[in-house]
Amino acid sequence: MDRSRHVLRLASVFEPPVSEAHQVQAQAGYDPIGGMQNHTALLTRALDARGVRQTVITSRLGGPATVATLGRHARIHRVGLPIRHLRQAWAAAALAPALRAGPVDLVHAHQGEDLVALPLALLAARRAGCPLVVTLHTSVRLTVAASGPKLTAVRVVGGPLESAALRAADAVIALTSATADRLGDVRDRTVVIPSGADAGRFPASPGPLLAGVPGPIVLYLGRLARQKSVPTLVEAFGRMTTPAVGPPSLVIVGDGPDAPRVAAAIDALPGDVRSRVHRFGFRPHDEVPALLAAADLLVLPSIYEEMGSILVEALSAGLPVVASRVGGIPQVVRDGTTGLLVPPEDPAALATAIGRVLADPELAGRMRAASLQAARRYDWTELSGQVLEVYEAALSSRPVRPASRRRAPGRTADRDTVRRLGAGRAGTGVSGSGCPR
Repeated sequence: MDRSRHVLRLASVFEPPVSEAHQVQAQAGYDPIGGMQNHTALLTRALDARGVRQTVITSRLGGPATVATLGRHARIHRVGLPIRHLRQAWAAAALAPALRAGPVDLVHAHQGEDLVALPLALLAARRAGCPLVVTLHTSVRLTVAASGPKLTAVRVVGGPLESAALRAADAVIALTSATADRLGDVRDRTVVIPSGADAGRFPASPGPLLAGVPGPIVLYLGRLARQKSVPTLVEAFGRMTTPAVGPPSLVIVGDGPDAPRVAAAIDALPGDVRSRVHRFGFRPHDEVPALLAAADLLVLPSIYEEMGSILVEALSAGLPVVASRVGGIPQVVRDGTTGLLVPPEDPAALATAIGRVLADPELAGRMRAASLQAARRYDWTELSGQVLEVYEAALSSRPVRPASRRRAPGRTADRDTVRRLGAGRAGTGVSGSGCPR
């Protein structure tokens, strides 16, 4: 890709400056740094290191709008309204900078459960007359479980919007083949590129936060949201029998709207078990390597999950994992090799799996070694090159078979995938033939 080209990237979330992370947490009322936030920021840094010029437009809830530089070639526009609710309203402030970003050669949208990034990206791409690439972090049509009125509304409203935007895109990036293979008529221009980790930050030494927590340590690290089903983990911890290595501690690091349900689940535990549960609130992402280094096991008990980027970081830390067998998790955690998989919302199965890993040091050791080996395919230096291949194909109108669809561990790549990637399609309203300079 010609490094003089300008990529406009739209993402509803992006990591806040480290100095403001706790302030943003308090103002926004939810954990401001999750998997998608980390993905968008780490990809920006990796592309910047390759000399790609980027403008990133993202939300900034509960704070003033700012424009900052990241690295040598990236500008980060944080926009939004000083409100804690109605998160979709950031689109009102993002519209003008998205349409006035200057000469743009390619638009890249990051789609999560926020519904407004895709229409913004479509407008920007049509205004610039350039290709559109979409990374699907969470498919509201295929992945989001309709549990409760809010998520049901997200699926009802967002599903058709997502489908229309993906049909208009010149290329789609899915985080796992489990999602890609369900995309129907856009599968032929969908590439699988997972979230990655900053390999330079792993392995790390344990930090001071968990220094006083007796081991072995079972760790949950992430948002406290209904999707993550942390109360199921708390219930499972209460069902565990004490392994020979001694009574474990459960450490929960994170914050979010499901915090009251998590607290209620902890309060329901017997006193001797409750005393071994340690809750910590939001911690900045730069502390994650040290937290993982202090733990003996990571647990992700999600009800649904596109991929779970914390799992990649656990691999990088050489940490065994117990997780739900949902979404793209089985493609990250190899059952019996790098961790154990259990049915979602099954506290008995979760308790058994956690106890099995803690009670068998040899099994845990094999999982640690396998995790470090598996982590090599999630280095952002390599993954950013695969993203550039998608950009190049969309800009040059040539079909490609990107590196991400070559042979992967335990899976033969589909050689017919991505046949029409970058081949401008009539009727989409977005040209795949590149942009005027």
